[in-house]
Amino acid sequence: MSSGDIRSEVKKRRTFAIISHPDAGKTTLTEKLLLFAGAIQIAGSVKARKASRHASSDWMEIEKQRGISVASSVMQMEYRDCVINLLDTPGHQDFSEDTYRVLTAVDAALMVIDAANGVEPQTIRLLQVCRARNTPIITFVNKLDREVQEPLDVLSEIESHLGMEVVPFSWPIGMARRFGGVFNLRANHMRVFKPGQERHGQDEIIPGLDNPVIAERFGEPFEKAQEEIELLNAAAPEFDLEMFLAGQQTPVFFGSAINNFGVQEVLDALVDLAPSPGPRAALQREVQPDEPKFSGVVFKVQANMDPAHRDRVAFVRVSSGHFKRGMKLKVSRTGKEIRPNNVVSFLSQRRELLDDAFAGDIIGVPNHGILQLGDVLTEGENLQFTGLPFFAPELFQSIEVKDPLRTKQLRTGLTQLGEEGAIQVFRPHMAGGMMLLGAVGQLQFEVVAHRLKTEYGVEARLSSSRFNLARWVTAKDPKDMKKFIETNAGNIAYDVVEAIAFLATSPAQLRVAQELNPGIEFHALREHGGHVFGDAV
Repeated sequence: MSSGDIRSEVKKRRTFAIISHPDAGKTTLTEKLLLFAGAIQIAGSVKARKASRHASSDWMEIEKQRGISVASSVMQMEYRDCVINLLDTPGHQDFSEDTYRVLTAVDAALMVIDAANGVEPQTIRLLQVCRARNTPIITFVNKLDREVQEPLDVLSEIESHLGMEVVPFSWPIGMARRFGGVFNLRANHMRVFKPGQERHGQDEIIPGLDNPVIAERFGEPFEKAQEEIELLNAAAPEFDLEMFLAGQQTPVFFGSAINNFGVQEVLDALVDLAPSPGPRAALQREVQPDEPKFSGVVFKVQANMDPAHRDRVAFVRVSSGHFKRGMKLKVSRTGKEIRPNNVVSFLSQRRELLDDAFAGDIIGVPNHGILQLGDVLTEGENLQFTGLPFFAPELFQSIEVKDPLRTKQLRTGLTQLGEEGAIQVFRPHMAGGMMLLGAVGQLQFEVVAHRLKTEYGVEARLSSSRFNLARWVTAKDPKDMKKFIETNAGNIAYDVVEAIAFLATSPAQLRVAQELNPGIEFHALREHGGHVFGDAV
């Protein structure tokens, strides 16, 4: 394929993640975007959601039981001659590590805000990650069919909490029972809201802000909205594409995802405004998306997506070139060559064999442990992409198997779950010590115990641990490291990639260890492969 053809395919790609605080309506909006793009025929209604407790993008058994998303899922769809790769992320803060890694694989983010609650803590944390990477953000203010905050107050919150300019592209007329619809500020027309609407493409459109028909039908709510729109026209900043692409300005849309309302404008904005894939920084050089040679990075590993086959899928973000099924690829970390013939694209659980892919696409490579988080696949060049961190865990529990005959299954399960990033697993340096699990949030322990039972047939017993924090350790002089391990043997453990960690019972114990061992550096972050980075802390 010529470089011109590759460039043309890359320009068609839009790869973005949906982020939000829990219960803001993120998974519902994901479903409705699929519906509007024609990827699914009917989205789950309120009744169906209550009955099944899960959406089309939630596949894990515990998600179905709890009605929450705890794993990231990937969906690809076509809309307006563009290929859209949509990554739905966990909203729950206990799974922020998984969300962070997903955000390294996208070119834009769609932020969902509950109009009743405004900007919430988890939203702020995720937005900080996006801002650090200068990721462009489109904002959707959801649930206008309920009693919510005044839209001007929501805009003010976004600006003050997130530190970025907001530019409304649409504006709500009324709320809750008096919610009449939204006015498209750029197209100068009103889209009329019909509650309970299950199908799209049938909305009533009324042109013109000064149209007497709108004033007559919607009365006081429209008069109020008209005044606010005039105020915005005078005071709000003009939309600046460069500022948006730099993550400094966000276009804002209003609607009600559960009612399929306001979704069309968001989908169009993703095509019109979100960037196509750009260059990706590697340690060796900057990789351009339209280069002829293929490269891609594993940003997620998921075990047992299909319990019947005990499979393990590496999610690869294509960084450059043209992927062809069966092509010979090299794993930069190990130098091994693979020829993936059963590579798949995703629509949630549904998979389809794919023949080719381009920069921005997310492909699934089934494998048996050959690929790990952060691995780079190329046609021969040694490349290492950075930016897939593991955070030092803040919670610890010891784990042992209830049935000693299932010890092997426990080790297998913990190794696979640790490698996919669902939990951090530590093997004590001292022989005979119990395995330790490290997590950012309590719910991670519950999910791992559930998955061990349902996916590996292991009943595990979790118990509290004396440790409260961890730091990965490095030393320039191997003698310093050997002495440190010998002196602190009871506090030393190894994670799934055999990176050495110091486990402490308190911040005071950590400070003492730092003072007594000037030749050791303590790190709160590590990258895939055991590389630690950032300032020593």
